[in-house]
Amino acid sequence: MENHINDLRSAIELLKRHEGQYLETSHPVDPDAELAGVYRHIGAGGTVKRPTRIGPAMMFNAIKGYPDSRILVGMHASRERAALLLGCEPSELAKHVGQAVKNPIAPVVVPAAQAPCQEQVFYADDPDFDLRKLLPAPTNTPIDAGPFFCLGLVLASDPEDASLTDVTIHRLCVQERDELSMFLAAGRHIEVFRKKAEEAGKPLPVTINMGLDPAIYIGACFEAPTTPFGYNELGVAGALRQTPVELVQGVAVNEKAIARAKIIIEGELLPGVRVEEDQHTHTGHAMPEFPGYCGEANPSLPVIKVKAVTMRHQAILQTLVGPGEEHTTLAGLPTEASIRNAVEEAIPGFLQNVYAHTAGGGKFLGVLQVKKRQPSDEGRQGQAALIALATYSELKNIILVDEDVDIFDSDDILWAMTTRMQGDVSITHLPGIRGHQLDPSQAPDYSPSIRGNGITCKTIFDCTVPWALKSRFERAPFMEVDPTPWAPELFKK
Repeated sequence: MENHINDLRSAIELLKRHEGQYLETSHPVDPDAELAGVYRHIGAGGTVKRPTRIGPAMMFNAIKGYPDSRILVGMHASRERAALLLGCEPSELAKHVGQAVKNPIAPVVVPAAQAPCQEQVFYADDPDFDLRKLLPAPTNTPIDAGPFFCLGLVLASDPEDASLTDVTIHRLCVQERDELSMFLAAGRHIEVFRKKAEEAGKPLPVTINMGLDPAIYIGACFEAPTTPFGYNELGVAGALRQTPVELVQGVAVNEKAIARAKIIIEGELLPGVRVEEDQHTHTGHAMPEFPGYCGEANPSLPVIKVKAVTMRHQAILQTLVGPGEEHTTLAGLPTEASIRNAVEEAIPGFLQNVYAHTAGGGKFLGVLQVKKRQPSDEGRQGQAALIALATYSELKNIILVDEDVDIFDSDDILWAMTTRMQGDVSITHLPGIRGHQLDPSQAPDYSPSIRGNGITCKTIFDCTVPWALKSRFERAPFMEVDPTPWAPELFKK
């Protein structure tokens, strides 16, 4: 299924041709909490507080205080839309993305004349420059630390070896007219680059790329060990599109930017400079995070000094609603692909599919569908679960089901858990293992087995039928028919 997408504009045009995938409004909206509040009811889904739903991507054409700006939210906020944008079936996403990460196509550099991201240039040393007035960075809730760029893809290189480049989505809060705070988790590759530069007393040049081909965002969300140090995740997008991602030299910093981005912020991570994330609001909160709770504001974050902003004509600021379905897609597809590849390599043909469930934000909960083909396959389901936990360290819980269970249907999963699991023999606990600190239950005051924040008890729920008992658990054999003649409006192609 080819779709000829190479940037955000072509992705939007594709969605417009498919009913229910795209919505525009010219009703004025405030980017300060109101926009996210509206989209919660339109299409946020995920772990957003109910009521919410999965719905279309949405373009807001009238942003209060920003007459020349538009904001797009929800581009990746459904599994069906992700499949449409990547040119595959929804059930094949893990396989499709998994093939891409194994066969990357490296990005290429193009001349500035071929880079639409530099159609307009705004330099930060201009006395009238003010990032806060130039771009309508939204807040998701009234208690956010400030306005955030939620889909800012940061690109940086190793200061000791410019051939090592990494791209990652980071939490970027607007602090001043030309300053952003940046949250970097320990061990992330750009954090390694930043520390090297800081130890040398030098700033680290970065570009923040927004409004991109969806394949770029999805590829950028892979993590080690699938994409080890030195792996440029832009190669995943290249493989998904079968053409290299185009880069261009920045106008104000010595770093590359994504040539077909809608908006680029160029800047430098300053050595030895820190800022309180909520210094202007003092709410104590950062923004809604993927588990569904508001993250705590960080008291000391590195600072990006903005040098320039470049953008296309009629630029679109792309954002997401923190714990929504969009995060599940962006984080979950790389999770699924990584697990599928690892298990397939160890136990060929055993794992049928995998779903990084939206209840875990695409990170905490994995559902593995397996097929026991012979008596010796009994027990391999546990091996598959352990491989998944080793491959993706942020996983907390794994549910194992047979091939006749639809892993994308939570009712079917719970049916398997209800009728094919016994709590005293089907649950495996693995306490004291590193997890993820954004899960508020992973704290010493929650369980005596937890010795520090971000440590958890990982749990495997084996809801598969024992091989010797398979004949007892066959589902009711309904007649296979094509229902289209009876209800064509429900089954139109």
